[in-house]
Amino acid sequence: MFLAAPLVAQSLLTALDVKIFVRYEHRLPQDIPVVVVSNHRSFLDAAILLEAMPHPVRIACHHYMGQTPILREMVHLLGCFPLAEPGQRQQQFIERANELLTSQQWVGLFPEGTQPMVEPTEPQQVGKFQRGFAHLALRVPRPNLAVLPVAIASLEETVYPTIPIRWLRWFDASEPMFDRRGFHPMLVYRRANVLIGRPYWINSEHRQQYRGKQARKVATDLTEYCHQEIVELLSRGCY
Repeated sequence: MFLAAPLVAQSLLTALDVKIFVRYEHRLPQDIPVVVVSNHRSFLDAAILLEAMPHPVRIACHHYMGQTPILREMVHLLGCFPLAEPGQRQQQFIERANELLTSQQWVGLFPEGTQPMVEPTEPQQVGKFQRGFAHLALRVPRPNLAVLPVAIASLEETVYPTIPIRWLRWFDASEPMFDRRGFHPMLVYRRANVLIGRPYWINSEHRQQYRGKQARKVATDLTEYCHQEIVELLSRGCY
């Protein structure tokens, strides 16, 4: 099924008449496992990454997307792997992503989480990043690995209301973002730039530093690097 994911992504973008333009392709890592980190505003972001990257990407998505009809089928076709429930989420995520990276596959993540999907933001805005991807990248037992920040910069878009947000609690009652009034927005890009950032190369020295009291700082530094890189890319790519 995953072998067909890029074709599914391309078909979805074509059906919705989404035009994307990839910038700074010379920065793409070669012959090395990669963790792709991107901003996240639309249900189309996974399809866009699959279309823009030269290597298949397995993208982690929110638990509710694996439980909700229609979304569940879409993420399956795109080869995404939904995260587990909160109590098992971190361990399951690290084990699954570790397995993929060890087999030379690329893993994609949206460190902003659910909030930008429920609360629409401006194209150039980026929310706070969670550090999970940084801990993952620093724990993977690979001699070399790249973390690649990628900015999806909307040039033209349309937002449609869909279902009441509270309905999503039927599929994931643990998510506090779903305990609110209003309709879940569906943001559809018309035109978007996909800007490749400067990779953060992780080697044995980084892993040696990622020990004891220093671990949090090393993970935070990596998280802030990716956040700032995407902020700068969006400042150039949304116009």
